[in-house]
Amino acid sequence: MNITYYGHSCFGVEVNGKHILFDPYITPNELAKNINVGKIKADYILISHGHYDHIADAISIAKRTGAKVVSNFEIVTWVNNQGEENTHPMNIGGTWKFDFGSVKCVLAVHSSTLPDGSTGGNPMGFVIESSEGSFYYAGDTALTYDMKLIGDYNKVDFSFLPIGDNFTMVVESAINATGFIKCNKVIGMHYDTFGYIKINKEDAVKKFKDAGCELILLEIGETKSI
Repeated sequence: MNITYYGHSCFGVEVNGKHILFDPYITPNELAKNINVGKIKADYILISHGHYDHIADAISIAKRTGAKVVSNFEIVTWVNNQGEENTHPMNIGGTWKFDFGSVKCVLAVHSSTLPDGSTGGNPMGFVIESSEGSFYYAGDTALTYDMKLIGDYNKVDFSFLPIGDNFTMVVESAINATGFIKCNKVIGMHYDTFGYIKINKEDAVKKFKDAGCELILLEIGETKSI
């Protein structure tokens, strides 16, 4: 799998020849100013919750690429109301097989409001399973004991976990999460974009290493094969 980081919590993952884009927030992000959003590939756009910093570019990218938007019922309804009909609604506990593999929606403990002030429904994370490997994209979440269910019933090769604190997990909580999900390889997200979530990256990497885990912090625009 090839993984490209577009800043904040936005990643593109190429799986079985398909491009999956998670939580697109690029054009308003000053740290991602060198990313050309018009060149980002997407066959699917997965949205974990309705906050602006996870959905800002979703409609424009969907219109340009024709990507299928996958999210909960409320967010999909909002996307439909923006004129995009290529969507697939899901909810927590549900699994669906797409042409790249399967998506299972799992619990995320957070809040969710759409840009127009309407409810974004329940926040979610995603477990992606494919013939090329499996991974967990946590979305914005606190540490929750329900993460143990992921480790008990899925074998994930790596995970995307928020580490910025204040709105989501702190580094130490993300380390605890690795034990719950039984996966020590973590790609960090949801850090540094705003003043509230600035972190010491070197210290975070060291804390993971000291705990026997690997924290990967990609540069914006960087692509890594896993």
